Amino acid sequence: MTTLAPSCPVPLTPGRPSSRLPRRKTWRRRLPLSPALLLVIVVTQIPFVFTVIFSFQSWNLVRPHSRHWVGLSNYAAVLTDSAFRDALLTEVEMTVLAVAVSMLLGVGLAVLLDRGFPGRAVVRTLLIAPFLIMPTVAGLLWKTTMLDPVYGIVNFLLRLVGIAPVDFVSRFPMASIVTVLVWQWTPFMTLIVLAGLQSQSGDVLEAAQIDGAGPWRTFRAITMPHLRPYTELGVLLGAIYLVNTFDVIFMMTQGGPGTATTNLPFYLYQRAFLGFDVGQASALGVVTVAGTIVIASIALRMLFTVFRATEGRA
Repeated sequence: MTTLAPSCPVPLTPGRPSSRLPRRKTWRRRLPLSPALLLVIVVTQIPFVFTVIFSFQSWNLVRPHSRHWVGLSNYAAVLTDSAFRDALLTEVEMTVLAVAVSMLLGVGLAVLLDRGFPGRAVVRTLLIAPFLIMPTVAGLLWKTTMLDPVYGIVNFLLRLVGIAPVDFVSRFPMASIVTVLVWQWTPFMTLIVLAGLQSQSGDVLEAAQIDGAGPWRTFRAITMPHLRPYTELGVLLGAIYLVNTFDVIFMMTQGGPGTATTNLPFYLYQRAFLGFDVGQASALGVVTVAGTIVIASIALRMLFTVFRATEGRA
């Protein structure tokens, strides 16, 4: 009787054509995405390269023939500029306030929407509406319809209870901007937290109820740790988007009164399109982008660490 030896596959070497087959399949799958990738590169990366080049030059459009190479002088001028530091502090204050308040409101609304009640689907739909409104329209809407000292709805309600009208945009500019941002971003935070609530295991909640844990203790000891990755994701995404706030400021306060609401994007707009200083505006843009990338990278690494820890416990 002849015994056939089991077939042993020959290990593939990098030089064999068959080893290049998976790579070819990979590139074939990626090929349909190449037009979109090319468009992203043309629209974002090429302008950024020109911005970096301009940041090393002294170029003011008021003096077109004064363009020359200055090296790192623009960066030194930006980093030692007191107006830049004030805009940075305003940026941090505005972003932290808007993200914190919208997340707190989002958690509260998500807990309410997670419970069953008549008309819950309609309420969810209405709650999302502010997030779908363009920031420019939202700023104009709040300035003219809600906060106007003469015709605004808020002051109309204040008159009904005997309170004199208040020019909110002029007297409380930062609070007015933050109010609009919170109104826009609370639905986003609510949806993220609601997704986390609905992914929570009902068996765990039922076991806590059987053990005698009340609603508040269950929420504090079980629900909040479960929601941590979702809340951190909402804070991260909200902060990345709110750092670039420009539309609401432009429509409501123009960075004022004085520089009370001038953040980094609006300060960049002032240097580039009001001061016509292309060189320093480009340096300011590069510094802002670099800082945003560093902070976002650190936050993403922390977020991924939390997600891995959560998956490990699961």
